[in-house]
Amino acid sequence: MKRIVSSIFLMATVLSAQPRDITKIVPPLEESGFQSMFDGKTLAGWDCDTDFWRAEAGAIVGESKLDHQPKQNIFCIWKGGQPADFDFKAQYKITGTNDGNSGIQYRSIERPDVAKWVMQGYQADIDLKQTFTGQIYEERGRGFMALRGQIAYVSTGKKPGGLGAVGDMAELKNLIKIDDWNDIEIIARGNTLIQLINGHVMSVLIDDDTAGRKMQGEIGIQLHKLPNAAMKMEVRNLRIKTF
Repeated sequence: MKRIVSSIFLMATVLSAQPRDITKIVPPLEESGFQSMFDGKTLAGWDCDTDFWRAEAGAIVGESKLDHQPKQNIFCIWKGGQPADFDFKAQYKITGTNDGNSGIQYRSIERPDVAKWVMQGYQADIDLKQTFTGQIYEERGRGFMALRGQIAYVSTGKKPGGLGAVGDMAELKNLIKIDDWNDIEIIARGNTLIQLINGHVMSVLIDDDTAGRKMQGEIGIQLHKLPNAAMKMEVRNLRIKTF
C-alpha cells in the first residue's frame, strides 16, 4: 500500500510540476503499418486524365490553366482498394489564383453517369484562400458536413448540426501554410471521421445518417473546375493503414 501511495504521489508531483508538457505523459505516436500509395515516379495504380494529371518531382500533380480547364470537377483516383476503416496521410501544396480549390476524396464512389473521373462522397476540403480548408464536405451529396473547428453530427433525414468545437476557425486557419507543404491526415473509424492538418484536428463528423453515409469507398485527389482561373495541386508521400 505504501508503494502505491508513493507512486500516486510521484505522478501527482510530475503532473503539477509540468502541467503543459503532455508529451511526457503520452508521447507522440510512432508511425507504423502504413503502405505507400504512390511510387513517386509514375501514375501506376492511379486512374486519371493525363491531360491534367502527371507525376513530377515525387508528387502527383494536377494542374489547370486559364485556357485549359476540365469540363467539371475531376479526380485522380487510387485503384488500390476501397478502404473502410483507415488512417490516410500525405503532404499537399496548392498554388495558383485565389480561387484555387481541391481536396482529398475518400469513402467515395465514381459517377460514370456524369462523366469519367467524377466522384461522389466525403472530401477533406482544401482551398487557396483557406476559407474551406480542413472542413468535411460531401461532393455531389449532402454538401457541408462539418466546418473547420466543428464537431458535427447528422442523423437520417436531418441536416448536420454542431455538437461542439475542436478549436476556433480563424486560429486553426493560421496553422495552415500558404504556398507550402502541409501534412494532412484523415482518420475513418466506423461512422466517425476526423481530419487533421499539420498535426491539429480541424474537424470531426459523427455520421448516423444510414441512408446517406458511405462506410467504405475509393480515395481520390480533386482538380476543381475554375472558369477564368488556374491552379496546381501537388500531393506527395501518400500512405495508408487499413483496419
